[in-house]
Amino acid sequence: MANLNPALSIPERQQPAAGTLNIDHVAHFVPDIDAASAVLGRLGFALTPFSLQTTRNDAGESIPAGAGNRCAMLEAGYLEFLTPTADTPVAAQIRAAIARHTGQHLIAFGTPAAEEDHARLARHGYAPLPLVNLQREVDVAGARRMAKFSVVRVPPEAMPEGRVQFVQQLTPECLWQPQYLGHPNGVTALLATFVVAEDPAEVAARYAEFTGLMPRRIQGFVRLVTGRGDLFVGSDTACKSLFGAEPPAAPAMAGYALACKDAKGLRERLTAAGCSVSEPSPDLFAALLPPELGGAWLFGSEGAYRDWLTPVCF
Repeated sequence: MANLNPALSIPERQQPAAGTLNIDHVAHFVPDIDAASAVLGRLGFALTPFSLQTTRNDAGESIPAGAGNRCAMLEAGYLEFLTPTADTPVAAQIRAAIARHTGQHLIAFGTPAAEEDHARLARHGYAPLPLVNLQREVDVAGARRMAKFSVVRVPPEAMPEGRVQFVQQLTPECLWQPQYLGHPNGVTALLATFVVAEDPAEVAARYAEFTGLMPRRIQGFVRLVTGRGDLFVGSDTACKSLFGAEPPAAPAMAGYALACKDAKGLRERLTAAGCSVSEPSPDLFAALLPPELGGAWLFGSEGAYRDWLTPVCF
């Protein structure tokens, strides 16, 4: 099980228990972080300050990774909005993804053991890239600290839906700070993420091998259950039925689900922003996001999400 013990602090709960994974975060790739931030503010998110990511070269020197971000930190997981900032391989990958479409291009599985996952992927033939230790400077109670995390990535052709990776949060207290957790729109948790595929069963089998999770069919999708959060793989028809519009062309990431204490209030914010909102299940809403963000949301209470997972049969 995930670390959901209420005796633990919110940062402590982000780290999966030994032998488990979670859905740590998803990320949008956006060309204009200021425009994206303005939209997110109108939709009711309190964002972290803009931060540049750095890594270290062979000499141990800190160098730009090529990307910067702002995040919406949640009680469970977070949403990242990533933009290219330099002329590096990472920045080139982000720009290439944005050229396909602005929106979600990343799923990060949280792991307590990045090195072990790296070794497991190598054994299964995924040829993972060298383990990357990323960091970015953040303000914590008036002091500058480095938020640090280890990332396991694979070549793009191994997981063509986007950047699918493992992340080990080494300093969660630097990211999940109290001032960033209270969102006026009531969003509290990342519940699930969705992948669109031409052959959902085949793609789900690949994700099962990648994660070590067991796939199960449900609601027209194939579901993989982590210790905290779900991954769904579905056809374009299934994704269109759920989100109310055509998803990006497969292979791609189709959207994600959020727990929200005030789903009707968020619906009003989205409608005011010109978004199309539907209700695929009672009290569970779906919306296409403004073009500055791209992508799609499923949102409602955790109860409404569970009801969608387990419909009543007569």
